[in-house]
Amino acid sequence: MTARAASPLVSRALKGLFAAIMITSASLAATASARATDIQRVKTPGGTEAWLVEETAVPVIAVEIAFRSGAAQDPDGKEGLAGLMATLFDEGAGDMSAEAFQQTLEDKAIELSFSSSRDGVTASLRALPETVDEAFRLLGLALSKPRFDQDALDRMRGQVSAQIRRNALDPDDLAGRTFFATAFPGHPYSRPTRGTLASLASLTRDDLVAFHKRQIARDNVVIGVVGAIDAERLKGLVDGALSGLPAKAELTPVPTVTPQGAGRTEVLELDVPQSSIIFGRPGPLRNDDDFIPAYVANHILGGGTFSSRLFNEVREKRGLAYSVYSYLQPFDHGGLLLGGVATRNDRAGQSVDLIRAEIARMAKDGPTAEELASAKRYLIGSFALRFDTSAKIANQLVQLQLDDLGIDYIDRRNAMVEAVTPEEVRAAAAKLFDGGKLLVVAVGKPAGLADANIRKPPAPDAAGDALGAPAPAPGGAPR
Repeated sequence: MTARAASPLVSRALKGLFAAIMITSASLAATASARATDIQRVKTPGGTEAWLVEETAVPVIAVEIAFRSGAAQDPDGKEGLAGLMATLFDEGAGDMSAEAFQQTLEDKAIELSFSSSRDGVTASLRALPETVDEAFRLLGLALSKPRFDQDALDRMRGQVSAQIRRNALDPDDLAGRTFFATAFPGHPYSRPTRGTLASLASLTRDDLVAFHKRQIARDNVVIGVVGAIDAERLKGLVDGALSGLPAKAELTPVPTVTPQGAGRTEVLELDVPQSSIIFGRPGPLRNDDDFIPAYVANHILGGGTFSSRLFNEVREKRGLAYSVYSYLQPFDHGGLLLGGVATRNDRAGQSVDLIRAEIARMAKDGPTAEELASAKRYLIGSFALRFDTSAKIANQLVQLQLDDLGIDYIDRRNAMVEAVTPEEVRAAAAKLFDGGKLLVVAVGKPAGLADANIRKPPAPDAAGDALGAPAPAPGGAPR
């Protein structure tokens, strides 16, 4: 879409929204935890539930919406369908062309965006109180009556295809694709979430219409709202926005899966001076009883950045890499312990050996008393930073519902971390790290990786995209 110059009225509106967002950040940072725990469960006359944190002092309303759907629902051979659908929601809806839809958002200083992941399709909305009615109207129009015009479809498909071509031989992206394909053979999680050039080329408007009808419904939606709006007004807005959606989604069952490949080393040879390495193994699901002890154990291993064992051994003591990390990634249908490091080719073997040794040591001995106490202090003290903006709080409200953690989880969470015993962390570490057996994927020309399966990268025209590939865990995730 061509760029348009903003009118003085639009500029004033945008400045108002930006100022409101800045005020929101400062206000929420001061008393984040207290407000975030005051969550209302709002049930609309139409039967939809939304979680609301009402804050009249905050001059912006933040809305996060998630549908339990995503790339795991893509049919075989139609990979990238969920992602393409999400990019098209704001490319025209109802009787509004893409140009008219975007112009209205701009005129009203409304921020509206859509995205997808392996397990969900999401919408993010920001509006001032005086434009919130129009914001929800546009949201509902985009969700219930997307146009999927052929010119928009071709344009967005071209953009995604260009991204895939650019990423085809990107070391980090290639490592991510290979890791997921190896860890989840035959499972929907093995597939590239943005599809491949071939699968994208096969997608039609009919595919989008049918997929949208099956996936976007009132019974698989989760909503979080923060800002200057009360429950009664929110009820009407939510029902109005969702009224055009079918009552029930028709989802394809996705089996729970245990990641495979622990003990394997896969090398994709690429003529670059540095190796990009991803390592991982099975991890807990979010609702597992030992998730919190495992989360604490991983923080000590590689989640604490400057304080972690991996950072100390790989970077501080030996200078092998600028960054090394690990984190827990609990998808809806399978849990992972994931980590990564990038280092010179001639140091790759030494780096991986150190990572394996530290993981094995953590599995065998667990943390020291000092490490455990330090981890608890950090995890408890930093928790409030997950609530320092309205957008973060709204995101938390959605994730808490998706993970079924309970509306009082924010109140309980720090006490749960504090209550973790050394015995529980040692047991969780022994289970999580299991002697250091890892699936390792390295892209480059790494030296010193024993028993590696070495092969060439796939041809660029067969490449997919590893959206959602390993990266440090986002700060908004409720842990």
